[in-house]
Amino acid sequence: MKQIQKASVCGLGKLGACIAATLAQRGFEVVGIDIDAEKVARINAGQPPVDEPLLAETITAGRTRLRATQDYREAVGTDVTFFIPPSPSLPDGSFSNEFLLRAMQPVAAAVREKGKKGHLFVCSSTTTPGAVDSVLIPMLERETGGVCGRDFGMCYNPEFIALGNVVKGLLEPDMVLIGESDPQSGTVLEEMYRKYNQNKPNIARMSIISAELTKISVNSYVTMKISFTNQLRMIAEQFPKANIHHVLDAIGSDSRVGRKYLRAGLSYGGPCFPRDNRLLAFTARQLGLEAPLAEASDKVNHRTNQDLFEKVAKLVTKNDTVAVLGLTYKPDTYITEEAAGLFLAQQLKRHGYPVIVHDYGAKPSNAPNLHEFEHLDDPEVLQQRADVKLAVICCPWPQYSSVKFAPGTKVLSPWKL
Repeated sequence: MKQIQKASVCGLGKLGACIAATLAQRGFEVVGIDIDAEKVARINAGQPPVDEPLLAETITAGRTRLRATQDYREAVGTDVTFFIPPSPSLPDGSFSNEFLLRAMQPVAAAVREKGKKGHLFVCSSTTTPGAVDSVLIPMLERETGGVCGRDFGMCYNPEFIALGNVVKGLLEPDMVLIGESDPQSGTVLEEMYRKYNQNKPNIARMSIISAELTKISVNSYVTMKISFTNQLRMIAEQFPKANIHHVLDAIGSDSRVGRKYLRAGLSYGGPCFPRDNRLLAFTARQLGLEAPLAEASDKVNHRTNQDLFEKVAKLVTKNDTVAVLGLTYKPDTYITEEAAGLFLAQQLKRHGYPVIVHDYGAKPSNAPNLHEFEHLDDPEVLQQRADVKLAVICCPWPQYSSVKFAPGTKVLSPWKL
């Protein structure tokens, strides 16, 4: 297995496109692979295939070293292939392997056809703990006709990034997590990251199953911290003189706790936090154990959403229009998956309240869930909307701090904007 100079990336979504672009920017020769012809064409035209800050500039910076194709066989000409297809949740909380298998199988078959030895397969999608060893590696051995750790390598290498900040998160991570099938595979991937990262992150190398558990445990711990703040906020709100921001500022000054994710707000959402937390609970159940902290975090998260709806319902009548501002799960993205604002808007509408919505990232064109609501293109019109009796800021986009409202409009926000 030789030093990584050429890389292929299978799956050019929000994470895969950024991985391909940043690798090219940092000097690696990169082939992006996707079944979507439009994404491939956009990459080859020097354009971003998805909407993500800094992606366009990054593609431009590494354009001479980046190209895309729909042909999986081209991965064989590279030293390593990163696989980042979707891994959707199943009803029991586990993650599906279907798309990973679909992406890896043709590459493995092409490796066998070419008689190549030493190719490194890297799974960057989150998997159910045990899936790489029990499902993915056996498939790769069948398709390549080789033995993992001898004829090819396998690493589990999920990223810890936030949508809206993916490029910076990839280049300057707190940690690089490498689960390795064998020491040589881990060493080769570590050496690549030493050149790729702009900072000097902790590179944590371990067995693949340890890495799978680490990935979901990090997110489960963060969700537990968020649910703790929401639980405490709901308690503090019952005391007229209690200020949750003062309470959390004091708690966060304790070095054992820290300030990250310790601020009053609403529920956690998005494509990772809720799913990874439920996956940890699923993993425990499969082993005949319980994960009560993970389950409690999920329960508090649901209660936080319901609490917001109940609070809003007490402030308006069925004839009052409510403006829900901020339907993404966080600023600087258009993703509304499991977002507090979307939940509130849907509940209000289903209970018969007139609702209007706005978000600085999500629009009906990129977030289909918004089609069921009256959508504001510009929140400045709220200054003339006397029919809006309550405006609820559900996502802390900083721009909302300067929005003006009609004299009779109440404004509700848990955020310290």
